[in-house]
Parts: sequence; structure tokens; C-alpha cells
Amino acid sequence: MQKPLIPFVVAVLSVIAAVARVEAHAFLVRAEPRVGSKVNKAPTEVRVWFSETVQAGVSSIKVFDVSGKQVDKKDTHSDRANRAALCVSLIPALTPGAYKVVWRVTSADTHVTNGDFRFQILRAQRAAVSSQAR
Repeated sequence: MQKPLIPFVVAVLSVIAAVARVEAHAFLVRAEPRVGSKVNKAPTEVRVWFSETVQAGVSSIKVFDVSGKQVDKKDTHSDRANRAALCVSLIPALTPGAYKVVWRVTSADTHVTNGDFRFQILRAQRAAVSSQAR
């Protein structure tokens, strides 16, 4: 009686796995600069890793300063080593302040997801100057 049950269980599990895969979406896994982070040095790019492969040609990452000005170079592209990661270059010499990263991606199965996060560039700390002359 157990032998006929095994193919049935395998079939049910296969259907469940197929449905789960069809319903998959690409969600943010991590980012650099990290979500909500405070960095001392202005980054040269923003890199975002997703939970599955994304289509770079129809996906975007945009970065805005507090006034709403776009500060990326509008060159969203795939990471050559990982198709689940996207990068965008930033304009040189970003000033201290808060920045908002807005992403919109299309996964390999054509589902679209989007979101945003913030990071902050801190004012550079001046090096302590010794008051003793040599």
C-alpha cells in the first residue's frame, strides 16, 4: 500500500514546487552602501543584490540627494560575476548628507518588484593636528 503512495506524494510536491517557482519575485537581499548605513567616504557606486536573477535592460537603480536631484550616472548595469546584482555609478564627490536609492527590477520570470532605501554620507572627520612643533 505504501508503494502507490510514493508517486502521489512526489507528484504533489512537484506541483507545489512549480507553483512556488512561478510566484517568485526578485527582492532586495543586500546593498552596498548598506541599507540605512552611515558612511564616512562617498561611494563611487551603489550595488544591490537581489534574491534571484534580474533583467538589467529593463531594471533600474536611481540615487537622489535630499533636494530630489538625481546623483547617479544613469548607467544601471549587471554585475558581471552575479546576474542577481545590479550596479549604478555615482557622480564624483558626493557631499555629506542623506541619499535615497530607488530600485525597480524585472526578474528572469518577468515579475516586477520595486523599493527604496536610504544611506547617509557623514562629514569627514578632520585629523587631529598635534600642537607640538618639532
